[in-house]
Amino acid sequence: MHLFCSSKILIMRNLILSAFVMMSLVSCGPSTKIEKSWQEPGASVSPGASNKTLVIALVKDETSRRVIEDQLVKRLSGLGGSATSSFTVAPNATEEALNQKINEGKYTHVLVMRLADVEKETSYVHGTTTGYYGGYGRYYGYGAGMYSTPGYYTTDKNYFVETTVYTVSPDKLVWTATTKTVNPSKIDKMVTEIADVVSDKMKKDGFLK
Repeated sequence: MHLFCSSKILIMRNLILSAFVMMSLVSCGPSTKIEKSWQEPGASVSPGASNKTLVIALVKDETSRRVIEDQLVKRLSGLGGSATSSFTVAPNATEEALNQKINEGKYTHVLVMRLADVEKETSYVHGTTTGYYGGYGRYYGYGAGMYSTPGYYTTDKNYFVETTVYTVSPDKLVWTATTKTVNPSKIDKMVTEIADVVSDKMKKDGFLK
């Protein structure tokens, strides 16, 4: 009887510990949020054929650049006029050549996205203890350990991405935001999250009509 109870308690304990591990993995999943933003008072972009935005991702990897620009174009097109990925019209262009393409294409806005910083953040997660029976005896001794998990250290990798929007004429900043993404697993998933968060913020600010 004693061995049966011990085995049963051990199984239950393992199940509970597994549940805590799964909860920890879920809580450490990727997430993106706006850290800070700014908007030129009264600035906005309304739907219309006259509004054209050139989307530029300042990254070294060409594949990542294409993924980022296409994701942003997908969300901006139709909301504030039309949007175009820069790799389709100005691949590897110099600053002078880019300005020429912007003028030739009659773009009204330029959106630039770049990785501003990457930080590592270490924090301590306290262990958890949940009581079962508050009495004495062998039963409590078996059960108490089932509901305790040790504390541990975890390190998060935080990616800060800056998104800025400029008008072409005059050439000035009209909207900007910095996003923070925690522990991204894949570049395309992170970009999708950033594109969603940024476009939602633009709409909430009234920048995208």
